[in-house]
Amino acid sequence: MLVKFISSETGEMVMMADVARPLLQAMGKECLARGVITQGEMLLAAEALERHVEQGSAGEQLPDEEEEAEIPPMARPVGLKQRAWPLINMLRRTAASRKESRILWEAAADFETDPRA
Repeated sequence: MLVKFISSETGEMVMMADVARPLLQAMGKECLARGVITQGEMLLAAEALERHVEQGSAGEQLPDEEEEAEIPPMARPVGLKQRAWPLINMLRRTAASRKESRILWEAAADFETDPRA
């Protein structure tokens, strides 16, 4: 399922629900079909997300340099840091804009739990 993030200042961004779920949860948000991040929450959410990324990156199993050289660039794993950066950027840029700015997200349904679990 796709989750669309819509910023009043930076435009739209789309990601898969299984990627959006841990990012929203790290910001203290429920993974409902629709939600909002208000102006007052944005910088705190960006900081929480950055902490989560740093903690998660420390435990990620990434290939070493020799293994990575053998993997074609398009087949290399994408880590949490690379997936979270666009949302962190959206949060910071939107927070630095007008007082009434906000970020909304919408999906086809709630995605609080992983349907594969």
